[in-house]
Amino acid sequence: MSKQKQRYRIRNWRAYNAALVERGSLTVWFEDSHRARWYETARSGRRGAPRRYSDIAVQCGLVIREVFHLPLRATEGLMQSLVTLLGADLAVPDHSTFSRRAAALTVQIKRCGSKQPRDIVIDSTGLKVHGAGEWHAHRYGKPRRTWRKLHLAVDANTHEVIAAELTMDTVGDPTVFPDLLEQLPPEEPIASVAADGTYDTWDCHQTLLEHQAEALIPPRSTAVAWPPQAHGQPHPRTAILEYRQQHGEEAWKIHSGYHRRSLAETAMFRFKTLFGERLSNRRFDTQTTQAYVRLAAMNIMTQLGMPDTVAVC
Repeated sequence: MSKQKQRYRIRNWRAYNAALVERGSLTVWFEDSHRARWYETARSGRRGAPRRYSDIAVQCGLVIREVFHLPLRATEGLMQSLVTLLGADLAVPDHSTFSRRAAALTVQIKRCGSKQPRDIVIDSTGLKVHGAGEWHAHRYGKPRRTWRKLHLAVDANTHEVIAAELTMDTVGDPTVFPDLLEQLPPEEPIASVAADGTYDTWDCHQTLLEHQAEALIPPRSTAVAWPPQAHGQPHPRTAILEYRQQHGEEAWKIHSGYHRRSLAETAMFRFKTLFGERLSNRRFDTQTTQAYVRLAAMNIMTQLGMPDTVAVC
């Protein structure tokens, strides 16, 4: 007999509905604070004409492009119309400027700071890029569809993406794990990190020990106890293994709160629902910018309001 799926009810539907409506407001994506920092004021020190537009202006246009699913030329037209309607005395970057600057843009992903230790969930997902489909490749010998892998670290309490990395599909998840945690400011402590069994490696656990964070990573089915730590205490992974052997895997998941790891999968689903499963840019550097711009937009949507759900018996 299959287990019945848990149902949930939204308790703040009125506020959440208003947040969903607000996502389509142009004033959300073109903030007044952008105007004062629209033009580049710093000098690079290199020969040639200085840059006219700041990174803020370029990122603003790229975010609007991803939110409203526009090509670059249409993005230029929309921003020109928006500036005219607002009566702002601003010039708008053209589509070639957006394309050129996207290659080296440092995307600012806004997130709320936290003085309390964070509970983090980590996972990765694949994003399609240009290339023929599998059937087309088999029939005509065209290049196969290629992928990029997006690694995310999500705050389990705020649902914000707090760290991200885009890599080739050949890069393993445990390899990126330390880099994700290094993106967090040192003044923001980590309480726990939940991830699936792919991250059950020595390097991942050592990284968590260095951050003094609890590891919520299920050991593999063939796992054995690890040697004790330098001070003689058993390794935290060994404690997980022993608890699971005594009480069962499901009991450990409930006791440790490991089920919150599914919030990372929810973030992946939300990302693909909002922006699709495909990156339209052709080069890896611009694909990275495109993925990060989408995350910046998704964090803004998250900050506008999220559903407050309660389990229905």
